[in-house]
Amino acid sequence: MRSWSRPSDQDSPKRAEMRGRLPIVPPTGPSVPSVIEGLSTVEVRWILPGQLDAAVAGWFGRFPAGLDSREDIYLMHPFLRGLSVKIRAGQLLEVKQYHGSPGILDAAGRARGRIESWRKWSFPFGSLGLDGAGSAGWTVVHKRRWMSRFRMADGRLMADFAERSTGSECGVELTEVRSDGETWWSLGFEATGPADSLRSTLEGAAALMFAQAPPGDVELDMSHCQSYIEWLSRRPVTRVPETTGLRLDAST
Repeated sequence: MRSWSRPSDQDSPKRAEMRGRLPIVPPTGPSVPSVIEGLSTVEVRWILPGQLDAAVAGWFGRFPAGLDSREDIYLMHPFLRGLSVKIRAGQLLEVKQYHGSPGILDAAGRARGRIESWRKWSFPFGSLGLDGAGSAGWTVVHKRRWMSRFRMADGRLMADFAERSTGSECGVELTEVRSDGETWWSLGFEATGPADSLRSTLEGAAALMFAQAPPGDVELDMSHCQSYIEWLSRRPVTRVPETTGLRLDAST
């Protein structure tokens, strides 16, 4: 297993190589998404320790991807069983409710993970933040991610980088993750659309992604399969710095 490392302030040669191997396209669409009311998803995610390897980035880069960076702040205390609550990119309050697991994803023996069913609500905020008394239960996660979307077109799943649509699709993201001075990386799938097509859409996207085996000694197995909230719950909670000057005041 790779050792953890603290990212430097400047790009490393490896990161530069990763950028060169991914077809980066600026994300499109409005900067502040509209309200998401009860969006049903099925998801599977792996989170592994260490720096994202250039070979993994090249493997993911077989498909077009948009690049973004953001800071998400997760509520860790009080612990709300079955719920994930976060401030997404300083713009949205996002609440996700866990609805159990419909089964296991087994992608040609190259990846194996627990599929999770969620329902998601997102609400735009006018000003976001935490006061000194309430900030102890929140933890910050910095994310730099490449996102590709597999959409149904003419009966086939096709990859592109556009924003989420209302039809059947599966977003696939490769993410550099930093939290509490540690570096991790994640590969995640999230299928949306009509309820009766969610699992088949996720499995179809996984089949395309894993048609080529991941490079090296990457282990996308059950031991690394976890949601962000599950991963965070196993780690110490660090107080959100009060210098952020943020308050939880929603505007409607």
